[in-house]
Amino acid sequence: MKLVETVSELQSEISQAKALGKTVVFVPTMGALHEGHLSLIEEGNQIQDAFVVLSIFVNPTQFGKGEDFDRYPRTLESDIKALAALTNPPALLFVPSVEEVYPAGSAAEPKPRAGALGTVFEGVARPGHFEGMLQVVSWFFEVVKPQVAVFGAKDAQQLFLIKRMVHREFNDSIEIIEAMTVREDDYLAKSSRNRFLSKEGRSFAPTLFSTLMQVQGSISEGEKPSVALAEASSALDSPPLAKLDYLALVDKSTFSPISDGFHGEVQLLVAVVVESVRLIDNITFYIQEPA
Repeated sequence: MKLVETVSELQSEISQAKALGKTVVFVPTMGALHEGHLSLIEEGNQIQDAFVVLSIFVNPTQFGKGEDFDRYPRTLESDIKALAALTNPPALLFVPSVEEVYPAGSAAEPKPRAGALGTVFEGVARPGHFEGMLQVVSWFFEVVKPQVAVFGAKDAQQLFLIKRMVHREFNDSIEIIEAMTVREDDYLAKSSRNRFLSKEGRSFAPTLFSTLMQVQGSISEGEKPSVALAEASSALDSPPLAKLDYLALVDKSTFSPISDGFHGEVQLLVAVVVESVRLIDNITFYIQEPA
């Protein structure tokens, strides 16, 4: 694994790899790596002749006012150790500075890409987040020029918007792999933010996944989606420990909320603030047409 910090170093290494017939696989992260991130590398290495490029960059433009940009964990030394310990570490670790990514400064408004979808669900709680996220992912796509990119399924809205951007701006030239969410033994989705939970908050956190499964089970047994959502919401709204932000069912192909008569593939989304720590999760399942 080679660490590079500039675009010129990065592109020189990638050019050499492509000349050898390698497939460039990109895994973007903000560091504070855990098993979920490491599984993305493993997923990328499944590609034939993979040349995996992993980036670590805490992007200032996707943090809104009052969000935890300064608090976000920066653990580069331990991240490098975790990567080096892998049987198949990434070929390149790209760690650009803010100045490398934003030579003109990061204060300018990003190009609008998220549209209306950037203002719902996570977009309500984090105004501007998705515009900043898409801005930096687009920049990385332009400089890395990957044939494949790997993202975790946990950030469902982010993933949908990235796929749409790849279609609109990159002519579907990048294959997006949706990697399965990695979970703790009690099924809490792994997240860099879990470390901020108290013992009590950590005990509550697996309720997110168990509630998702409860809703899926109720709908599978014939309960109307609207009723199943309403019944399950109270389990996640437990002030002062936890506050439910949303529990919603969307059509996976459009990310639009579904009506009770819908049948097809859906995503069940949840966001809960536990002790000021924002936790999200989702599952995908199929609502069958009535017999």
